[in-house]
Amino acid sequence: MAAPTSYDSASSPSRLSADVVIHTTEMHTGGEPLRIIDSGYPTLVGDTILEKRRYARQNHDQFRTFLMHEPRGHYDMYGAILVEPDAPEAHMAALFTHNEGYSTMCGHAVIALGRYAVDREIVKPSIPEAQVNIQCPCGVVRAYVSCDKNGKTGAVRFHSVPAFLFAEDMEVDVEGLGKLRVDISYGGAFYAFLDAAKIGLDVRTSSTRDIVAAGAKITDAVKTQIKLHHPDSDDLAFLYGTILTDGNDQFTDEPTANVCVFADSQVDRCPTGSGVTARIALQYKKGLLQLGQRRVFQSGITKSTFTGKVIAEAKAGEVDAVVVEVCGRAHYCGSNVFTFEEDDNMKTGFLLR
Repeated sequence: MAAPTSYDSASSPSRLSADVVIHTTEMHTGGEPLRIIDSGYPTLVGDTILEKRRYARQNHDQFRTFLMHEPRGHYDMYGAILVEPDAPEAHMAALFTHNEGYSTMCGHAVIALGRYAVDREIVKPSIPEAQVNIQCPCGVVRAYVSCDKNGKTGAVRFHSVPAFLFAEDMEVDVEGLGKLRVDISYGGAFYAFLDAAKIGLDVRTSSTRDIVAAGAKITDAVKTQIKLHHPDSDDLAFLYGTILTDGNDQFTDEPTANVCVFADSQVDRCPTGSGVTARIALQYKKGLLQLGQRRVFQSGITKSTFTGKVIAEAKAGEVDAVVVEVCGRAHYCGSNVFTFEEDDNMKTGFLLR
């Protein structure tokens, strides 16, 4: 497979016009989609990846809606924009996009991008694993891609940026649900965590509509009532979403299930890589999980699984943190070439829920 041309996009149009031609590779990880933009996206200005993220949001957001929203995407589409890394050790860098904007970390995308990087020979295959250093807005994440003697790639594990429990048992007043106590943990992005049973839901059997509605309300409440802080950058200090769990946080060999509701009521089909990272950091801090203990995390939506474990203690600034290893599988779905016509009044996309 040829290497992507995303890094050499100086001639790409800087606005949506009839000469826009965007090539993508389509993948999914545990059922959660990933649209990788191979070429055609405008060059992003900035010395750092966080500066490029801000530039994309402020100057080229119409490209996000063009690719994520209907008629080319859908309400729950997810994307990765490949950009030039500024971290010396990084082999590649990516910005993550969704229905609302731009994330700082995405574990399912890292798993898919690991395979993509080796299959495109951005990084040469290596038996039994090839290491791919992927710069995300939250930092460099190291992915390890399994390779067989025929060059076929398989499972991918990654080592997170330092993850930590930010706040435990915080009370928030949630519209329609009353006062609830949530934990807030960071795994490249911040999430609020709540046992779904506390609001009469079951992440394995309740309707997705009910789970999404509750998750979105909790997210809104936390955003307005709790101020977040990250020791590295204010750009990282925002709540990405809420993860409802089955309450099974004590270590066991049995899978534990959760559902992540993020961005604008977007629901993750997979167990959520950065969410699993944050949940493991939470479990470790509470003494419910020990160093090296491997757990299986299941999506309450698709029943797909990731595994995860704490591999080392670390620091995030002065905050006690851990490095978490998450493992999963990604698969290819196909590829696309996207264009539009000038007289199309829906060319920038729309959303229908």
